[in-house]
Amino acid sequence: MAVIEITAENFQSEVLESSVPVLLDFWADWCGPCKMMAPVVDAVAEERADIKVGKVNVDAEGDLAAKYGIMSIPTLVVIKNGEEVKRTSGAIPKSLVLELLQ
Repeated sequence: MAVIEITAENFQSEVLESSVPVLLDFWADWCGPCKMMAPVVDAVAEERADIKVGKVNVDAEGDLAAKYGIMSIPTLVVIKNGEEVKRTSGAIPKSLVLELLQ
């Protein structure tokens, strides 16, 4: 499944009301580690048809970043049934991203 751009406008329908778990990648254009994580997040999105993967640009969506208390990027947050269940910050290998989704 393709990565979805998450904004304040589609957050409710794409994330909170999702029938499948959602992996959110909080990132920014200027962030080097975020650029390292982009292909990893894209690969997970392609491999896992049972989840939804969304990217939240913290510069464009500061309110969403604040709502989730994002202090550093990249931060990955797993949402199930509208609730945060796991999170990690910093660049991590694909194997650890997949572990987050267990």
